[in-house]
Parts: sequence; structure tokens; C-alpha cells
Amino acid sequence: MEEHASPRTATADLAEHNATSTPAPARAAGVGHGPHAGHDDRVVHSHGQHAGHSTAMFKNRFWLTLALSVPVVYFSPMFSQLLGYMPPQFPRSEWIPPVLGTVIFLYGGQPFLRGGLNELQTRRPGMMLLIGMAISVAFAASWVTSLGIGGFDLDFWWELALLVAIMLLGHWIEMRAPGSAQGALDALAALLPDEAERITHTGTETVSVSDLRAGDLVLVRSGARMPADGTVTEGQAEFDESMITGESRTVPRSPGEAVIAGTVATDNSVRVRITAVGDDTALAGIQRLVAEAQASSSRAQALADRAAAFLFYFAAGAGVVTFIVWTLLGSVPEAVTRTVTVLVIACPHALGLAIPLVIAISTEQAARAGVLIKNRMALERMRTVGVVLFDKTGTLTRGEPEVRDVVAASDGVGRDGLLALAAAVEADSEHPVARAIVRAARDRGLSVPPATGFASMTGRGVRATVSRRMVQVGGPSLLRELGVTEPAELAATTGGWMDRGAAVLHVLADGRVLGAVSLEDAVRPESRQAVAALQDRGIKVAMVTGDARQVAQAVAAELHIDEVFAEVLPADKDKKVSELQDRGFRVAMVGDGVNDSPALARAEVGIAIGAGTDVAMESAGVVLAGNDPRAVLSMVDLSRASYRKMWQNLVWATGYNVISVPLAAGVLAFAGVMLSPAAGAVLMSVSTIVVALNAQLLRRIKLNPAQFR
Repeated sequence: MEEHASPRTATADLAEHNATSTPAPARAAGVGHGPHAGHDDRVVHSHGQHAGHSTAMFKNRFWLTLALSVPVVYFSPMFSQLLGYMPPQFPRSEWIPPVLGTVIFLYGGQPFLRGGLNELQTRRPGMMLLIGMAISVAFAASWVTSLGIGGFDLDFWWELALLVAIMLLGHWIEMRAPGSAQGALDALAALLPDEAERITHTGTETVSVSDLRAGDLVLVRSGARMPADGTVTEGQAEFDESMITGESRTVPRSPGEAVIAGTVATDNSVRVRITAVGDDTALAGIQRLVAEAQASSSRAQALADRAAAFLFYFAAGAGVVTFIVWTLLGSVPEAVTRTVTVLVIACPHALGLAIPLVIAISTEQAARAGVLIKNRMALERMRTVGVVLFDKTGTLTRGEPEVRDVVAASDGVGRDGLLALAAAVEADSEHPVARAIVRAARDRGLSVPPATGFASMTGRGVRATVSRRMVQVGGPSLLRELGVTEPAELAATTGGWMDRGAAVLHVLADGRVLGAVSLEDAVRPESRQAVAALQDRGIKVAMVTGDARQVAQAVAAELHIDEVFAEVLPADKDKKVSELQDRGFRVAMVGDGVNDSPALARAEVGIAIGAGTDVAMESAGVVLAGNDPRAVLSMVDLSRASYRKMWQNLVWATGYNVISVPLAAGVLAFAGVMLSPAAGAVLMSVSTIVVALNAQLLRRIKLNPAQFR
């Protein structure tokens, strides 16, 4: 095992690294687990207008309804008269539209009938009630016409079929986008192993994690996950806590130190005394926060629902007035015809597609730019965001160390020679700090001499023989052990590095300090452009991190960030989101770790970095496929553009109703202007085409993150 020691006040343990001359074990993601459930077509929604419905249900009903709609439309007398063709005649052919139309009404229309009844019972009319009313009236009127009752000419079978098919398509498209809490909770649960090795008086026994109790002693082998929270009693190991904290570097844990359920012992076996199990663990607490925060952010109502509520009252009122007026004028048959026409065309196809089409095209365009939209509400909310809160590590920074500076003693080997010497010692190591040093030497084109006799010094550093000299690389603890004092000419420089939060490694040869190397978490070049571009759009930029304040302030100063939250405990990040919301801001949170997941869910818009943890991605409404923070700008621009298209489509769809419904009611009958049922149906189709073409204009927007410079 090898370690480089450095002060805890520096960039948290960056200089303390632990690796062997061979690569460390893999992170063992999902150890003890099979694939965990995520979203799929079978997920049943439990709230909103889609309560009790799955994406697969709408998809299956759409395809069958579409297939049945073809003969219904083709054999419909009203449709054939409109297009001027004569459908084939054979015995009982006239019953094709009524029979298949009834199947469409009962099978394809069932979700809307049930949803409409639920909206009626809860007194919250919306899209479901509007659709249910339209297809019910069309169904009843069409059967009256087919049976020859009253002499009415209200053949709406083809309109009923197309209306149900288009509305099923719209809801299917709509339901493919939303995320749910279940995926995030499944990903959290998958962090725990299925079994644990409990130590007994006679040895070890394999038990289910659910059988563990506080006070049990367990053996956690190298590469295995912690089954519960506990305290190390024997041994020491580097733990990968990235799935919990989002921090990329491993953390050394020794006897007496706490370890968290779901984290991985990367190099050694340790014995751990269990202190918390089940719902009492830190991981369970994060699960509760995710569930609570996601529930609190799912109450917003979609634009289409609000428009549908307005149109329901408008159509219902217009229908009643139409029937009363025409009846008082002494024409009951005309009253029925006018009222039925009003109620049927009050639910335009365009309204059912106005929002889903925009969302579908926006989602596709975003995906091409590396932005994956999981929740349709995130698309609507992003335009209203007043502050973007970035997690630091792995988001604004690379989440890995980078050589920032080198200083050499005046009587030593020089800066390049010092870096080459350090790279020679670290060449056989797989630790991130070692790789950073070797990479820096390679990038500078330095010739790295060969080294032999590589060895690690636990808690202090590493050593090797280079050109017959014993060369050691380590932090301040190495100097203390050797009783070596850092030269004053170096101390002035390294002191400034530590004040900035950098990790400092000293290079010694034959017991004499030759110089030092500083390492810091590398800031992404794209972060500067992302921050500046967001501020140009009037959006405030904030940063949250668990790092020391001096580290956070250094990054914030480099990026010109507006506000910094430093030294924030993992469980408190969502509180910072709430704090910003309490100050009147709508917040977009960008993060990558499990500890970011409650904050991602709490924010109006949660944006997860694609290279982050499964839980972060499940908790967020938006996932960035890459690590480029400039992709957030794509989301802002797309949200604003798509919102404009939503409103344009809704204005067109509802505007059509505001004009066509009075005409269908006969308000201009005195002037000889009447909207026939057939003409109303045709105008509905034209409205749908206009909405579809308008939505296609979104494809012109350019979302390449590289354009934001």
C-alpha cells in the first residue's frame, strides 16, 4: 500500500493517496446485485391525469385504435362525401363505422372516460374531461344517426376514431418523458450488497443484510461494499465514497473512524462494528430526502391542462346556451345538431398535440446536444430559473487532481528536473495523484528516468531509487517523521499553496528537500464559459461544496461565481437549495453524487452530470450525457424556445375554439353563416396540421455547447 500524507485542511486528503503498483480493484458497482429497476413502459403512474396508467397502455391502445380507425374513416359517409369518393358496397358494409367505432370508444377511449369521471368527481376539469365529453357526445350522436333516430345527420364516427387515436398518441408521447421517484430509490437501494460476512466466536457467517443488528461485527473485504453504517475496529483501508459524496478521491479510514453503508473498501479488508442498520443509515436518510423532495416538486399543472380546463367550461357553457337559444327559436332538431357540433369540436386535435409535440421535438433536439430530458416539467421550469447552483467537484471541476505548480530549491535540480524525479518515483502507481504527476511530466515533454525498488510508506508517502539516489515523495508528515525542515525559500511558496487549499507534496533525495509540487482539483475550461454565458442571460451562478472555504473561494474567484456555499455537509445540500428558494429564486441544481440527489430533486430543475452516479441521474429531471457544464445553457435556450412554441400552439388551438364554437353554435345564422359538422371537423384537422408544423420549427434551434464561448 502507498500513501502520500498531507494536511486535512488542504484540498481534503488530495495528497493522501493509497494504491499499489498494480491497479486498484474496480469499484464493484452493484456488488451483490442484479440489474435494478429503472423506468420502463410498464411503470404505472400514481398521480395526475395519468394516475393508474402506464406508458405501455397508451402505446398499445394507440396502435390498435389507429388500425381500427382506417376502415372507420374510409367507410364513413361524412368523410367520403367530403373527399368525393364512393367506398365499396357490400352487405352490412354500412355497419363497419358503427361497430369498429364502438370498439374504439370503449377500448381506446376508456382512459379518457375514466380520467374524465375522476376529474369530474374531484371538480378539477382538465384534458381528460374535455376529451371524454367530446367522444361521448360524438358516440351518442353517431349512433342516433346510424340507427336513423330523429332524422339527424350527425355521423361523427370518423371524427371519433381520429380524435381518440390522436389523443392516445399525444398522451403516449407525453408520458415517455416524466421521471418518477421510483427509479431514484431503486438506484439508492442498489448501492447496498445483498449479504454481509458477520464475525462470530467460531469464524464468519454469511447473512442477509436485513439480519444485521447494531453491535454486530462484520468483515468487509477489499472491493466489497459496506452493508450498513459502522465504525472501523481493526485494519485500515481506502474507501471509495464517490457514490455517496460525489468526491472522486478515496478516503482513508482507520480504527475509530466511521464508514457509511454503500461505500467500497478499495484495497484492504477491515473489521467494522455496525452502528446503524436499515432506516437508520445515512443512505436511508438520503432515500427519504429524495422521495420527499420529488413529491414536493411534482405538483405543478401542465399548460395543456390549464387550457383544457378553460375550454371545458367554455364548451359546456356554449353548448347549454346554444341548445336553449335554438329551442326557444322553435327548432329543437337544429338545437340538437348545433349543440352536438359545439361539444364535439370543442376538443380539437391540436390541443392534445400542442404540448406533447413540442416536448417530443425538444427532447430529441436536446438529446442531439447531449441533454437528456427525463421530466417534461423540467423543460417548462428551466426558463424561469433565477440561479443555477453547481456542485463543485466533478461538475465545475474535473474531480481529479492536477499539478498546478512546481517549486525547486535554488541549489537543486530545477523545476523540470524536480517534476521528472517525482514522476519517476510515482511511475508504478495507479493512484490519481501519482497519475497526475506522471501526466504533468509527460505533457511538458520531460525525460523521466527509470526507478527501482518502489515502496510505499503508510500514511507518509512513497519512495524509490532513481540514479542510485533514494528519492521520497510525500506530504508534511513525511518531513516530520524524517525530522527534516523545509527550506525557508520553499516555505513561503508552499504556505501560499496550502492557504489556497492545494495539496502539497515534497520531493526529497537522500534526506534533503529538493522542492515541492502543488496539486488541485482541475477547473474545467468550459466552466468559465458556462458561468459567463449564464450571467449574460441574467441568471445568477452559485456553487456548493463540502470542501474547505479557502478551496471553494479559490475556485469561485477563478470562475467569477456570484455566491459560494462551502463546508456543506452531504445531507445539507438540499437545505441550500431551500435557502435560495426562500429568498425568492427558482433554482436549477447541477450535481453528480448521491449526496446531490435530494438537492437535485428539491430544485425546480435537477440537472445531473452523466458521468455521475445512477442515483443523481435518477433524481434529476435532466441528465447531461457528457461533463460539459455549458450544456446547461442549451437547456436554458431550449426551454425558452419550447415555451414560446407551447404558447403559440395553445393560442392557435384555443383560438380556433374561441372562433369556431360560436360559429358552430349559429351566432351568425342571421347572416347566413353556419359552420356545419363536416366543416367543423375539417377545420379541426387543419388546426392540427398547423400545430404540428409550428412545432417542427424548433428543429432550427442550435444547441451545440461548443458555440457558447
